[in-house]
Amino acid sequence: MATNITWHPNLTYTERSELRKQNGATIWLTGLSASGKSTIACALEQLLLKVGVSAYRLDGDNVRFGLNKDLGFSEKDRNENIRRISEVSKLFADSCTIAISSFISPYRIDRDSARALHRDGHLKFIEVFVDVPLEVAEQRDPKGLYKKAREGVIKDFTGISAPYEAPENAEIHLNTEKQSVEECAQQIFEYLKKDSII
Repeated sequence: MATNITWHPNLTYTERSELRKQNGATIWLTGLSASGKSTIACALEQLLLKVGVSAYRLDGDNVRFGLNKDLGFSEKDRNENIRRISEVSKLFADSCTIAISSFISPYRIDRDSARALHRDGHLKFIEVFVDVPLEVAEQRDPKGLYKKAREGVIKDFTGISAPYEAPENAEIHLNTEKQSVEECAQQIFEYLKKDSII
């Protein structure tokens, strides 16, 4: 760990919010692979941008092309993946941008740590459980990952050979077996309005 470092403060969150005329927050979408997280995140990002709200989508696959390209899918690497993205999401939220973080994030302790990081910074953290039965996710299987996991080609695959710990108290619960992408994005959008985030 680095020891010869100093935090350099500048604008406070309140000053930045007043200047940008916007609040920041992290919307954390969690759920099984093929639950619809990324599709909903894309729809929500577009919805927010169209009404002039600054938002940016952080996607589980996308960050592994750059920031987290050195990580695999062991439990230790998954923990580090979520730790890093929690910090990045916090930076976006602190900049008064809506961070839309779409990650399987299978372990409750990692999501709780992300929440605590935001709480310590007095920043909003909205957990969204993108819920779908495993059999429906397997039927969708757009990347063929479940098939490979069942065949033993992919090890440590969430829902098959690795656990998924569903949220117990998510702010928003979506059921993508019954709700459309548009309905899910709109439900999150309405929550943000009701909570005076936008």
